[in-house]
Amino acid sequence: MSKIVTIVETKMENWANRKTLILGRSEMIGLLSPAEYNQCVEQAYRMHGEGRFYMDPKGHIVLDRFAGEWEAMPSYIEEPHAAACKWVSIREQNRERYNLPTVFSILIYTEPETGFPLAIVDGSYHTVMRTGSAGAVSAKWMARPDSKTLAIVGAGHMAEGALATCNEVFDWSEVRVWSRSQATLDRFVHEQQPKYDGFTIRTSTDPEEVVRGADVIVTLTPARTPIIKADWVSPGTHIAAVGADKAGDQELEGRLLTKARIFVDDIRQCRTDGEINVPLSEGLITEADIAGEIGEVVTGRKAGRTSDDEITIFDSTGIALQDSATVPLEYQRAMEKGVGIEKKMIST
Repeated sequence: MSKIVTIVETKMENWANRKTLILGRSEMIGLLSPAEYNQCVEQAYRMHGEGRFYMDPKGHIVLDRFAGEWEAMPSYIEEPHAAACKWVSIREQNRERYNLPTVFSILIYTEPETGFPLAIVDGSYHTVMRTGSAGAVSAKWMARPDSKTLAIVGAGHMAEGALATCNEVFDWSEVRVWSRSQATLDRFVHEQQPKYDGFTIRTSTDPEEVVRGADVIVTLTPARTPIIKADWVSPGTHIAAVGADKAGDQELEGRLLTKARIFVDDIRQCRTDGEINVPLSEGLITEADIAGEIGEVVTGRKAGRTSDDEITIFDSTGIALQDSATVPLEYQRAMEKGVGIEKKMIST
């Protein structure tokens, strides 16, 4: 009996003396490789497909006085056994008015049994990479295996993650990038091209020039009116529609969805926030037209693509499960490397 009590007391003492790891953006960069982000996000989808998770659709707080919103994203995943919550602030005028990023996010990683806060980390770089992985994983499971041309619509930070993670899935012979701003495109090429020697990044401010003939298209904009027209998309193309994540967002012409095989990350979230939200509200499609959730593809319950000439679309709103599947490995790597600051957050 005394031995059992000693073990319990030791366990209690260990938790009481634990510290919380605090990591800034610069310390998060490089903890995982793009391939590892892909593996973590694929695991999130697998757990979603098997029902081994707890997660509500992301919560939104929108105030008319600010151009943007807050998002709250809590989740629990069985494997890895982890819980996390991300608090996201989106302010659309930050760059032009304050020289600040459009998106800030803080991620809190907790041990599920005790609720102990293992880490509080900057979620910005983490989100760039795990968001890119959403498109990459969908391409792995839904794009044609001979895909060679990648089109990225949007040239902000999210495009960096999309390029890095998609580069792990296919050997691209051509990469095209669109933005409304030539200056943004020039900066993207200047920063990203030196990282890749297998292809040359081509840019254009004409979206048709970028997407026409592409094998895989990844869209990463907060557009409220469609950027991509149905007539520009060739048979056999896979589209990862990643930008839309709130009601009214729409990057793809609605008619495009009527002739595509559509998968979503989480139907509860996508019906109100995703690329399908506007076509659903307009009656162009119904939920019966949705082929399923990507977790069903990853677990083998449904086929992502059924023919070489089929257009496939993945509607990714970004689910909290991606965070709880990824942050445990980021935390492990940070502890191994001894980076960040450890702070005692509780007193006993």
